[in-house]
Amino acid sequence: MMADKKIITGVLAAIGASLCCITPVLAVLAGSTGLASSFSWMEPFRPYLIALTVIVLAYAWWDKLKPKQAEIECACDADEEGKVSFWYSKTFLAIVTLFAAVMLSFPYWGDTFIQSNKPKTVIVDKKNVLTKVIHIKGMTCAACEATVQKVSYEVDGVISSKASTPKKQAVVSYDKTKTDINTIMKAIGTTGYRPVGYTDENGTHKAGDIQVTQHKKAQKAGASKCGGGKCGAGKCGSGKCGTK
Repeated sequence: MMADKKIITGVLAAIGASLCCITPVLAVLAGSTGLASSFSWMEPFRPYLIALTVIVLAYAWWDKLKPKQAEIECACDADEEGKVSFWYSKTFLAIVTLFAAVMLSFPYWGDTFIQSNKPKTVIVDKKNVLTKVIHIKGMTCAACEATVQKVSYEVDGVISSKASTPKKQAVVSYDKTKTDINTIMKAIGTTGYRPVGYTDENGTHKAGDIQVTQHKKAQKAGASKCGGGKCGAGKCGSGKCGTK
């Protein structure tokens, strides 16, 4: 006897609501960070999937606990021996409800599976340390933040990295004699999340390699602003696009 369709719907909705956050963890554990943001497009639908999960499971429990007529109970819930099938039992529904709760709460604790390999303490000349705020698209939860921080620390020369999903950014400090901002942005880009630019310690917006190419094309086309103003570098010819 198959499980109730309401229960199946609840399980699928719970999984769908958590895919955007579970995928980064699975990708990192599998050593394939390029798959980390595969389901980030589902984030806008997450509230609706959560609501669907809660409504479906609440109805399933109401349907299970409400008083039933004897003939209906015998016809639907019991087998030939008069025993209720496990797939229609309260035990199975309780297991499904617990599973759904774990899935829906995953974004709040999923980052515990990802360990950032922070560099060992080293002596760095303060004048060689730069701090940039990298603007990133695609992050949706704590697991996404942990993924970005992990790949940042894997770049030789990175001293600290702190990602924030609400701010859609990562604050990275690094030794400029060992690496540069474009190298770090490229590393973050391997996760599937998109670094779209950065801001330096003076607040000047600067673009990555992709926007620099657009800037040069815009100059040749005689555009008044770099890439339509999207790179944040101001007018063409300002010399700000792509500087480190």
